[in-house]
Amino acid sequence: MDLALLRTFVTVHRAGSFTRAAALLGLSQPAVTSQIRTLERQLGRPLFLRQARGVTPTTIGDELAHRAAPHLDALVEIVETGLDEQAGVRTLHLAGPPEFTSVRALPALTGLISQGLALRTTLVGTAEETLEGLAAGHHDLAITTARPRGGLLTATPLCDEEHVLVASPRWAARLGPGVLLRKGAVVLEQLPVVEVHESLPFVARYWTAVFDSKPAAAATVIAPDLRAVLESAASGAGLAVLPRYLCEQDLERGRLVALLDPPVPPLRTYFLVVRTGTLALPHIARAHESLLRAAVDW
Repeated sequence: MDLALLRTFVTVHRAGSFTRAAALLGLSQPAVTSQIRTLERQLGRPLFLRQARGVTPTTIGDELAHRAAPHLDALVEIVETGLDEQAGVRTLHLAGPPEFTSVRALPALTGLISQGLALRTTLVGTAEETLEGLAAGHHDLAITTARPRGGLLTATPLCDEEHVLVASPRWAARLGPGVLLRKGAVVLEQLPVVEVHESLPFVARYWTAVFDSKPAAAATVIAPDLRAVLESAASGAGLAVLPRYLCEQDLERGRLVALLDPPVPPLRTYFLVVRTGTLALPHIARAHESLLRAAVDW
């Protein structure tokens, strides 16, 4: 069987679309379609069901992908290892949220540099984009807040992230003790809010967990990086919900004040995700293990 056909098949399976697979492979869509039809003729069975938006693998298609994908990844590893040995390094392509990757993941991996590992990072805003890039082969290891479905990606829980409702001391003094706990949603509508998106993803998650309600306010400041949200809140722009790991030092220094201390704080789980079978590759396995060990103290 032609390995090029298998490579195209696995790429389509991971991408979920002939169009996306063609872009990833640098081929035209008709060429990808032709290769898949050739492989289906050779096997005597359909591998995909064509739909209005993309394709869905048949049972045979899923089985073939699960059996073939790890071996194709291993062949790529053999080629890359030969290239990297000339430079004396192995390269790990890591993807994840900008703030968590910068503050947590990269410092935890720097110890591997002395063992011949080079790091290339992609800072991706959404879990969907991260998982799509991993499935398509752009990354070796991904950190996401969503557990992937299906068997082509394997996820391991990494750590839980506690969310804290914060503001500058000036805003905390205006609110007074206990006001938010009694009238959370009402107060939120009256105060400026700093968030990463117009949909208020962090504030909405916090309000649902703590007040069992949805916020009706609009954000005053939108900054697509939590570090910018932190600085805006600390300077007095308004309320914000931040991961504790990111704002812990500012809370200790008094630049920010935690407005509530709920009995059960809102949490969000991070996952380490790889393409199934690639933990057999030493450089990915070492990075995976290093992050899991570091996360014990996070």
